[in-house]
Amino acid sequence: MIEFHLDGRSGLSPYQQLVRQVRHALRLGLLREGDQLPKVKDVVADLAINPNTVLKAYRELEHDGLVAARPGVGTFVTGTLSGTSLAALAPLRQDLRRWLAKARRAGLDDEGVEALFLTTFRAAAAEDIA
Repeated sequence: MIEFHLDGRSGLSPYQQLVRQVRHALRLGLLREGDQLPKVKDVVADLAINPNTVLKAYRELEHDGLVAARPGVGTFVTGTLSGTSLAALAPLRQDLRRWLAKARRAGLDDEGVEALFLTTFRAAAAEDIA
């Protein structure tokens, strides 16, 4: 089961962060069809947020065809975004961990790592388009 967290520095609203975390988990194969999302009351208790925030996130995911609510039971994954198996991602994850260790040794903090990654990612994407 996914465990949500909120980042006040992300620039995204709490409901958008929840949606993004579910989408990432689906894309990476960490959530699969049939898996249950945390109950709204549990997310509210864990994150100290308004129940309507969680409901809004779950409704958006439902609208996108990724989850379905079962009244009295919970919200379950009904779709997937994963095109790659977890086994195929393992070497990439290992390479990324090594890269993160090198970035830390170079003196980068979390924001520095994120800034370097995002600017490099965007530059590479722009090159691919051109």
